[in-house]
Amino acid sequence: MAFQCQRDSYLREITTAVVSCRPAELQTEGSNGKKEVLSGFHVVLEDTVLFPEGGGQPDDRGTINDISVLRVTRRGAQADHFTQTPLAPGSQVQVRVDWERRFDHMQQHSGQHLITAVADNLFGLKTTSWELGRLRSVIELDNPSVTAEQVAAIEQSVNEKIRDRVPVCVRELSLDDPEVEQVRARGLPDDHAGPIRVVTIEGVDANMCCGTHVSNLSDLQVIKILGTEKGKKNKTNLVFLAGNRVLKWMERSHGTEKALTALLKCGAEDHVEAVKKLQNCTKLLQKNNLNLLRDLAVHLAHSLRNSPDWGAVVLLHRKEGDSEFMNIIANEVGSEETLLFLTVGDEKGAGLFLLAGPAEAVETLGPRVAEVLEGKGAGKKGRFQGKATKMSWRAEVQALLQDYVSTQSSEE
Repeated sequence: MAFQCQRDSYLREITTAVVSCRPAELQTEGSNGKKEVLSGFHVVLEDTVLFPEGGGQPDDRGTINDISVLRVTRRGAQADHFTQTPLAPGSQVQVRVDWERRFDHMQQHSGQHLITAVADNLFGLKTTSWELGRLRSVIELDNPSVTAEQVAAIEQSVNEKIRDRVPVCVRELSLDDPEVEQVRARGLPDDHAGPIRVVTIEGVDANMCCGTHVSNLSDLQVIKILGTEKGKKNKTNLVFLAGNRVLKWMERSHGTEKALTALLKCGAEDHVEAVKKLQNCTKLLQKNNLNLLRDLAVHLAHSLRNSPDWGAVVLLHRKEGDSEFMNIIANEVGSEETLLFLTVGDEKGAGLFLLAGPAEAVETLGPRVAEVLEGKGAGKKGRFQGKATKMSWRAEVQALLQDYVSTQSSEE
């Protein structure tokens, strides 16, 4: 059975009747990224303008009597519309499609048919699958590589056909029609019933397909192939945009270009060179900063060693630094008999810590220090280091270390 959305992809609303309504659940992704299960109903209609997912094309969104339809799925010859409000069987309802989403899908899907046909006709590159993504679409080609020259030729050819206003028509053929053998196809669903739907781009391609399509290639406006990516074994992914997505991509790119022009104080043609210079300067500054931190670490280590506060437990905190900085200090100090507790980062927030000293003491105290600082870490051979979330508890760590030293001294 073909739905009204397949017979006329440009139709935006219809009046139809509710056939059935049964309780159902829908698994979806919440705003926090976690899976959520929604309770609702599967509504079956006599006909629909809402396309159920299939043929690589996602499902439509829309409303039934202004009630939001959150998912549309095909079940045999029927389409299940998931709503969170029940609808009475037998009642007349108005069904409207989210046209912006629908037309976007039409442009991407017809664009895929066109690219697939041209890639095959020009270079024998066969399409094995495709994905209509939220921001971009991907065609998987059965070839380990596609050259830049081939990509350019495909893009030029498809846009020429768009400018030629080539018609696109949809026909239904019976399963035993000899013409079916001449149609491009990747197989039918196991539960398919009824006639076969064929989408024909005049003089270019005839393809078995259940999706919604434009009636003329001019409705695609333009196709931009963004490039290729390595696909599965011996396959290449061709990434493309069609229609309004190209305009949105250009708008985003132009916005980025304007922002970079203002930041880099140069024209767009000089952006790459300006960024390279900044990267080189950053690398040099990082190298100089690292050398200074190393020198500072050595100086601090000698100061600690010669300080009148040097004793069984020594603490040092600095806002700037990293794990290497702390390890240099520990190496220079050589704290075989002293418990050296070093921290870097926010005094009251997150940071890094290192505990160095007698191996047995560090092995015992390291995990307890991490626990006090609400962090985690690991260690060996007289060193235990890790990340902490509560640097404000450093005084508690100091007390813990001093208690341990006092206990050890009393036992001796």
